[in-house]
Amino acid sequence: MSVAPELRTLVRERAQFACEYCGVAEIDTGGELTIDHYQPPRRGGSFDDPENLLYCCHRCNQYKSDYWPTTSTDKPLWNPRREQRDQHMVLLADGTLYPTTPIGSFTIRRLRLNREPLIAYRLRHQHLAEETRLLEELRRFVQIQERLQAHHAQLLREQQALLEQQRSLLAILVQLLK
Repeated sequence: MSVAPELRTLVRERAQFACEYCGVAEIDTGGELTIDHYQPPRRGGSFDDPENLLYCCHRCNQYKSDYWPTTSTDKPLWNPRREQRDQHMVLLADGTLYPTTPIGSFTIRRLRLNREPLIAYRLRHQHLAEETRLLEELRRFVQIQERLQAHHAQLLREQQALLEQQRSLLAILVQLLK
């Protein structure tokens, strides 16, 4: 049994077309991702409540499987619908996720969020974000440069006008001295 198309669209759009666990986007995978039940229906979760539905990539869905804590010693998974990622894990400069809570640690292990392709994906996105930031900085620099050039051109025109006035005054002075 699958989720209704309207509900699937809602979940996809709400997730901005990316895996809510690892962040991989549809555009990077070349296709739609899957709908995951945060609390599996077999474990008491709602089948069609949007709050129980997550958009996730096939790998995260596969690694999560139908996991749900059933005993007091079982760890819960991070719920990206309710909490920001940085509440449980941080992204390091080397592209890995570092847990800051037991939930973050368990989620990283369970979903294998530090698998090599994901690290490479994050590093590529960090690199692209840095390139974008540098391009924006360059655009601002070029705009400043263009304004300075326009101001410089205006100053040159004013100087040219002053020189013309000076020549006229000198010509008059020469005529008076004759």
